[in-house]
Amino acid sequence: MIRIFLLFALITSAFASDVQRYRWKNGETFLLFLEKNSLPLKQLYYDLDKDDQRLTEEMRSGIHYQILRDSNQTIKQVLLPLNDELQIHIYQDKGSYAFEAIPIISTTRTESFTTTITHSPNYNILKETGSKKLAQIFIASFKNSLNFKNDIRKGDKLVMIYDQKYRLGEVFSMPTLKVAMIEMRKKRHFIYLNDDDRYYDEKGHEVEGFLLARPVRGARVSSHFTKRRYHPVLKKWKAHLGMDYAARRGTPVVAAGSGKVIYAARLGSYGNLIKIRHNDGYETRYAHLKSFRRGIYRGKYVKKGQTIGYVGTTGRSTGPHLHFELRKHGRAINPLRVVQVTTKKLKGKERKAFLTLKKNYDESVNLHLANKTQFKKLPKFTGKCYVHSLECQANG
Repeated sequence: MIRIFLLFALITSAFASDVQRYRWKNGETFLLFLEKNSLPLKQLYYDLDKDDQRLTEEMRSGIHYQILRDSNQTIKQVLLPLNDELQIHIYQDKGSYAFEAIPIISTTRTESFTTTITHSPNYNILKETGSKKLAQIFIASFKNSLNFKNDIRKGDKLVMIYDQKYRLGEVFSMPTLKVAMIEMRKKRHFIYLNDDDRYYDEKGHEVEGFLLARPVRGARVSSHFTKRRYHPVLKKWKAHLGMDYAARRGTPVVAAGSGKVIYAARLGSYGNLIKIRHNDGYETRYAHLKSFRRGIYRGKYVKKGQTIGYVGTTGRSTGPHLHFELRKHGRAINPLRVVQVTTKKLKGKERKAFLTLKKNYDESVNLHLANKTQFKKLPKFTGKCYVHSLECQANG
């Protein structure tokens, strides 16, 4: 049975323990991590079943993880986050080490701040918060409707209200924007997260595109959609009915839109393939995957931006890349020509519910503007955890 422990509350035999936070380095493997920390390879890798071994390959560079050591610097526990939902837990059990995958325990807080534009929204959000993630979601939310370069003026105000996850007292995962407001030439522009998980403007019109620009973040396009392409493996001309995104093996692949997984298995030249059915007859395909993310299977509903697999070179492929296709009623179409495959205008009861939500958000925005709400910065991680009566103070 999976045992879900709070990292800091489990060790009750010691009065004090050190909790150190580290950053997973680029190119580091799970086996290398075990060797570097003198942890047993046989128990924690070679004796694992194939699914758990594959799970260890999902560690990504830049992720923060924690190691708890006792007063003798012996490792008592390790927590290695794999994604927003799952983590590897290594712990001592009856004199030896054990491995398990457990859910991530996190809390969510609604936070907000206001700032005055002196240069640009991106610059001032970064200056105010130090968070690239907050700047990223703000810019992305308005990118299809506002021109920050030409229409922004010094002295304009902006407000962000968002949900932020915390894990072990530290910011974790991407924030979820609830409402944002920016003044431009004395006019206020809003974006609201509705109860249907879509974003709308003040008039109840959907403002977010259905599809993500790229299902592999930071990847370069190595081959475009074309009806005529010389195939590098078959050595002949044929249609290339998708986009190829070149990326390192193991790079996360995200769902381009919300929908139901209708296929997740190997299929001929596609190699490991995922098909997702979306609204209005649209379907996306993700081919040549190294592996599927744990929990991705036929019938699973996934959200836009959710990790579904990892870049590989299975099937007919000359190197690691994602082959991405967009189809409507079975016909392949060019993803780059589809900015918004569907937009929604709220009507009837949906619009009435949205206007009530909008009114509450507007009152919150006005309140934060009046109070000049400042971003609250967390104290730095101290690296010391005092375990006493099942209480832990990880941040001083």
